[in-house]
Amino acid sequence: MTRHPRARLDDVIHAPVRFSIVAALASAREADFRFVRDTVEVSDSALSKQVSTLEKAGYVKVRKSSVGRRPRTFLALTAEGRTAFERHVAALRDIAEGRAVPASGGE
Repeated sequence: MTRHPRARLDDVIHAPVRFSIVAALASAREADFRFVRDTVEVSDSALSKQVSTLEKAGYVKVRKSSVGRRPRTFLALTAEGRTAFERHVAALRDIAEGRAVPASGGE
């Protein structure tokens, strides 16, 4: 039985802010928390909350360090997160391009 591509959408990634965070991280090995916050245009607390959800799902790794006396937080997609993002984007493309195949296999 073939299912509609929406069945492949990832509920964790699908939320608009989380999708934006994962998309911002997909093109980098690692990104500074402030860079992601500014790119996604959310507050520190909103980003922290969404990153926490992504981290619990195993999609994002958080690394804390210091540059001089300043604490810094870096975010990176895990291999699982990268795979989930790629699968989610592929499902979105299939939906947008009308690639839904009827379950009956008919026309």
